[in-house]
Amino acid sequence: MSQLKNNRLLKAIWREPVDATPIWIMRQAGRYLPEYRATREKAGSFTTLCKTPELACEVTMQPLRRYALDAAIIFSDILTIPDAMGLGLEFVEGKGPQFARPLQRAADIKKIVVPDLEKLSYVYDAIRLVRHELDNSVPLIGFCGSPWTLAAYMIEGKATPGFPLIQTMREKEPQLLHNLLDILAQSVCAHLNAQIEAGAEVVMLFDTWGGMLDTPNYEIFSLAYVKKIFAGLKRHYNDNKIPVILFTKGGHRWLETMMDSGCDTLGVDWEISLKEARARVGSHLSLQGNMNPARLLDSPLAIQNEVARVLESFGSGSGHVFNLGHGITPDVPPEHVAIVVDAVHELSKPYHAKPNR
Repeated sequence: MSQLKNNRLLKAIWREPVDATPIWIMRQAGRYLPEYRATREKAGSFTTLCKTPELACEVTMQPLRRYALDAAIIFSDILTIPDAMGLGLEFVEGKGPQFARPLQRAADIKKIVVPDLEKLSYVYDAIRLVRHELDNSVPLIGFCGSPWTLAAYMIEGKATPGFPLIQTMREKEPQLLHNLLDILAQSVCAHLNAQIEAGAEVVMLFDTWGGMLDTPNYEIFSLAYVKKIFAGLKRHYNDNKIPVILFTKGGHRWLETMMDSGCDTLGVDWEISLKEARARVGSHLSLQGNMNPARLLDSPLAIQNEVARVLESFGSGSGHVFNLGHGITPDVPPEHVAIVVDAVHELSKPYHAKPNR
């Protein structure tokens, strides 16, 4: 396989020397970009955008044409698996994703099986198209949602504060929930492996709602299934090592526990300093994060200062992938993203300079 022209991301993940800290941004292809909005309008719906490989490829590439990003992430959605399971996914304008047939009866949950991956072939087709377009310029990241996060949406039917229905099931019918989480773990593992086979060079698991659990329940209902997924992943494919990123929003409480999940990089939000996270993780794993997305609405000088602060918090040496502590928001001016990307590359160079002998 041809060598990547820019392999900063992979080197940083493996804690190998780099010339500058790599950066990519969660939701880097999205509504803050006018070209994305134009493509979304052309598609007619978010679902069509996701399920048309040529359009998904186009919006994946759009931020790469604007910014000197060190990775692409495939344009898709974490809820593609529940959709393939027949729950009837819809994206309602102003309200977000909703399921026409949520799992609110035990009988419905017992019918759930691992979906035929052919129903997700549009994701793999988009990955192949993007790999061709990238022409080995930067690595491509594939992703999926964690079983706990997917189950929260599937049972509730939509995003609801606290997701009370899954919490009730966790308390009153834990075995029923475990059965669903196990099916989801099998499905996520199969979906990520298929993304790797299609050309994803890094995979990431978004445990978006894991942080709403307390410690014992996080380990039982979320992390246990994350471990099952990572244990079943193809960690080597076509002579490449396939790194795995785990991001649990609010998961800074469990860094030491998450280190044993089988991941290679821990994504952290802005509720912890990278200095503390690095001290706790040590040299075992690399870190990804952790600028607060809200800071992208500040003045250009304030943005540069915040980038400098995040870089200083991690300190010298490799093992840091710069990112936001969560996804970029639609109200961010595109030129502010350019400020972040350029500042990361420029201001990080001294942290990677070889000491004078």
